[in-house]
Amino acid sequence: MSTTEAKQTDVHVHTVRIVLPAHLRTIAGIAGEVPVTVEGAVTTRSVLDVLEADHPRLAGMIRDRHTQRRRAFVRFFACARDLSHDEPDAVLPDAVAQGSEPFLVVGAMAGG
Repeated sequence: MSTTEAKQTDVHVHTVRIVLPAHLRTIAGIAGEVPVTVEGAVTTRSVLDVLEADHPRLAGMIRDRHTQRRRAFVRFFACARDLSHDEPDAVLPDAVAQGSEPFLVVGAMAGG
């Protein structure tokens, strides 16, 4: 087996379930949960990279197009945890990578 073949077999492929707020589902033209296939580590960055590649209309809606930072009124949750301030390359919980729990993108609200 060549080194290239060995490296290819070491890559793990995960199907991650994403729940988007209604307005983003409308923009993307999708309904319900969005499954995305992530190769390698399942991180906020890798999940959103695949989501934006699969649904280009979402590019710039969740993260800034240039800095790739989360938009101010967008929050990320998984397994009852707020992941919004975690590093984008931090590995998401195993339950998200295994598909048993969704990755939630939530539109935050402000006002009084």
